[in-house]
Amino acid sequence: MLLDGESWREFFDGFAREAWRFEAQPAYSMPREQENVARFLRGEAKPADHNRRWHERVRGFVTSGRRIGRVRVVRRPLTAYQRYQFAWGIPGNITAGEDIRVLDVTHDDHGLPLTGQDWWLFDDTRLAHLNFRPDGTQINRKVYEGDLAPFREWKRIALKHSVSFEEYVQGLDV
Repeated sequence: MLLDGESWREFFDGFAREAWRFEAQPAYSMPREQENVARFLRGEAKPADHNRRWHERVRGFVTSGRRIGRVRVVRRPLTAYQRYQFAWGIPGNITAGEDIRVLDVTHDDHGLPLTGQDWWLFDDTRLAHLNFRPDGTQINRKVYEGDLAPFREWKRIALKHSVSFEEYVQGLDV
């Protein structure tokens, strides 16, 4: 089943305890982000309301007792998009309450499926694939109805080998 618009929001917001993302694209080409990425690359200041709607959603999840987090997979050197994300995106997401860790797979993929597909795992019982073109443009979001055991194991591995965002960026020039 494809998830778009309201069906995606309902699927996402329906988690009871935890929403967790495996985020592995080197870059994302989201239309609503393109101007901000361009501003970042030109060295302009971050808009005061950058990512406000997501921050409000995250705070709402956390206030209701739910957890939200992700492991951001990277390879060095970081892409321009990852530098933007590290400087403008992730710090605000963490302040809003999201637990974000970084897994650097430059030298070891830890047996994880780095196939160009991201996914959200909800309460370890529901999963949605996020499918992308090679340029980072999202194709669709789709409910996964197969065995979740491999995804739970990949989540465990990603968490085991990742470090907090704060630890990863110490001394990193983004």
